[in-house]
Amino acid sequence: MTQAAALAQRTLGTAPAGVWAAPGRVNLIGEHTDYNGGLVLPFALAERTQAAIRPRDDGHIRICSEQEPGIVELPVAQLTPGVPDGWGAYVAGVLWALGVDSGFDIAISSDVPVGSGLSSSAALTCSVALGINDVLGMDLDRRELARLTRRAENAYVGAPTGGMDQMASLLCTAGHALLYDTSEERTEQIPFDPAGAGLTVLVVDTRVRHAHAGGEYAARRRDCESAARQLGVSLLGEIAYDDLDAALDRLDDDRIRSRAKHVITENHRVVETAKALAAEDWGRAGALLTEAHASIRDDFEASCPELDLAVETLLEAGAVGARMTGGGFGGSALGLVPTTLLEPARAGVEAAFARAAFAAPNTFTVTPSDGARRIT
Repeated sequence: MTQAAALAQRTLGTAPAGVWAAPGRVNLIGEHTDYNGGLVLPFALAERTQAAIRPRDDGHIRICSEQEPGIVELPVAQLTPGVPDGWGAYVAGVLWALGVDSGFDIAISSDVPVGSGLSSSAALTCSVALGINDVLGMDLDRRELARLTRRAENAYVGAPTGGMDQMASLLCTAGHALLYDTSEERTEQIPFDPAGAGLTVLVVDTRVRHAHAGGEYAARRRDCESAARQLGVSLLGEIAYDDLDAALDRLDDDRIRSRAKHVITENHRVVETAKALAAEDWGRAGALLTEAHASIRDDFEASCPELDLAVETLLEAGAVGARMTGGGFGGSALGLVPTTLLEPARAGVEAAFARAAFAAPNTFTVTPSDGARRIT
């Protein structure tokens, strides 16, 4: 029995009709480009969120989580943005976005770290959406489910995220990263086999928590929208890399100029990284990751001391490339580390954090895995 099914029986007193699981993701490169109509290159994690789902005939939803106390219960007819608040809003938002008018018992269990920049929220919403889609026979394809789960986060929860996380959770395949053009919704599976090159992807969870529903993340998005308006485009992703200098010359605010510079150059780095992976040029790919971190740190100002220290230490330990991953302002960093140097790299990061009097980080390895699926 899965953990979510056991929770459903223990807490809600019901056996689920099925259990669906969706992964978190690591964004290899392409940060803050998704909501700018740009390019991203994520891959799915083996870690995932389970949703055990059973229909009800009374028009109520009951939601419980192994990671959160209590049961969230309300009539489906009362679903409206902001109700309920907290983690339950992500589940309720999916039902709202799907236009569901029937009741459900939903039990959640997850091993995706929360607040670590690995998209635990998309793992949650996508597992629920895939399950509801199957239970109700809605026959929505995965791209449509990605759009609807993004709407749940944007319009119901109030988190101004782009569409990368949901697409990665639903469409990624094992052994690949997903090259996703957010403006045209075009995807391409890019072979990504670090183990075959003697490398391991090491993630450093700094334990500095971030939240996408407001604050600095939203401020950066407003900056990008301002830059796009001044440049006369809908989204910054429309600006070609070859036009970078001309575009920046038209922006008269240093902060806005820096935000635009990051987005335009980051799109170019995504393209170049996909080419490097296709050519199995790991040195080039690693260098691009490191460049990306400098850009997110200096131009986008979305890093933090813990993330910078993690990246610096990974590089000193022999990583071929390293950068922060996720929305920033906390969360996680990743490094492409030679497998023979994995344990010294872990130890080096832990020692560096201790010297800096930072909270002890959580380090773990990840492998490119399959997207969401039914598991029972």
